[in-house]
Amino acid sequence: MALGLYLLLGAFAGLIAGLFGVGGGVVIVPALVFAFSLQNFSPEILTHMAVGTSLATICVTSVSSVKTHHQNQAVMWPIFWMMVPGICVGVWLAVKMVVQINGAQLQLAIGLFLLVISAQMAFGLRPKPHRELPGRTAMFAAGGIIGGISALFGIGGGSLTVPFLSWCNIRMQKAVATSAACGLPIALVGAFSNMAEGWQHAALPAGSSGFVYWPAFGGIILTSALFASIGARLAHKLPAQQLRKFFALFICTVGCYLIIRSQW
Repeated sequence: MALGLYLLLGAFAGLIAGLFGVGGGVVIVPALVFAFSLQNFSPEILTHMAVGTSLATICVTSVSSVKTHHQNQAVMWPIFWMMVPGICVGVWLAVKMVVQINGAQLQLAIGLFLLVISAQMAFGLRPKPHRELPGRTAMFAAGGIIGGISALFGIGGGSLTVPFLSWCNIRMQKAVATSAACGLPIALVGAFSNMAEGWQHAALPAGSSGFVYWPAFGGIILTSALFASIGARLAHKLPAQQLRKFFALFICTVGCYLIIRSQW
């Protein structure tokens, strides 16, 4: 039953990612919180495991995405290399901080973040491009902030990196491609940091390496890539504006669920 749930989750996350261009982590983290609670995982760590497992799945899905964008010569690698050191530091520090937060507080933070993402999608909120890329120090800092927030919520960072690069007058296609490339170090450092921080925790279920739960990881990656391509094809045939608003409402509902759940 659990494997079927993870296969379904991977399919849904992939479909959403393909349809709306959002990272699957936005869907995967709250869904894993729900799935892990059904499996009676310890409330103390189930949210941390949802975040860690989500980041591990993004490692796999990012590779094919980056490869495709690179073949289309859309990734701006100089920008990527300026941001990567800050991303790695920000992710590592965020994971160190997250393990000090209890499960309920982390669920509350994720719920509030989903409400922000919902508003961004519903109203098309993006900063207007009106400045140039900053220097190396500022790019390091931007990478640190994006990496830290992404690791905190178990996402690949696209909802943060794309608006930042667009604000800096990077064309949308190249901003999306470069954001996809930045998602790979976020996911890699985040997954390994979560494994290290949760290593030998007393409440871990069988099949875990720290805060990464491999049965969920396996089920999700088996179906997510296939359904991401289906979602991408559907995106060109379905009414995008109405779908985006419907998904924003869905994300808002999930965010409210996590906020209410955090108070139980």
